[in-house]
Amino acid sequence: MRRADWYFDYISPFPWIALSRFNHLQDNFKIHPVPVVFAGLLRHWGHKGPAEISAKRVQTFRMARWTAMQRNIPFQMPPTHPFNPLSLLRLTISMGSDLATVRTIAEHIWGEGNAGDTPDSLSALAAKLGISDWEERIADPAVKAKLHANTDAAIARGVYGVPTFDIEGELFWGDDALPMMLDFLKEPALFRKEE
Repeated sequence: MRRADWYFDYISPFPWIALSRFNHLQDNFKIHPVPVVFAGLLRHWGHKGPAEISAKRVQTFRMARWTAMQRNIPFQMPPTHPFNPLSLLRLTISMGSDLATVRTIAEHIWGEGNAGDTPDSLSALAAKLGISDWEERIADPAVKAKLHANTDAAIARGVYGVPTFDIEGELFWGDDALPMMLDFLKEPALFRKEE
């Protein structure tokens, strides 16, 4: 069984879009979702996020909407963006960071257009996840520490954007890098050519 860490943050629409292609992955391929704080990556690498550059913001969301339409998946902007994703990321960790939880949360935000950080939206999301103690979960010091550790580990690995796959020591950033990753899985020596 081959395994890949998949670094993501709900602040970006592209993890939601990328999830639509996971059925193209081999049956013997295990995805391990790793929630990280995208803002922490940006700070570390000295980057601005797409939402911080007005022209890039427009182009990024046009691309996200267009890609979702091409794949026939629901896509709706949350009421405000950027929003604070910490509660969503901590909730994911408290639930075990499994793909089913990630899908439910991503769909709530980007598939249905719900707010990412309001108590009403988080309560509705908790009901979808079958939990009632979401406030206690996101306040848990161990959960907060795990999110911080995930982000630090991603930075140490060289992750600078989301979503990013890390498989066998190679990074594949963005939904559009998935075909290249699939080629790498077929030919592990793909990037070991002299040039």
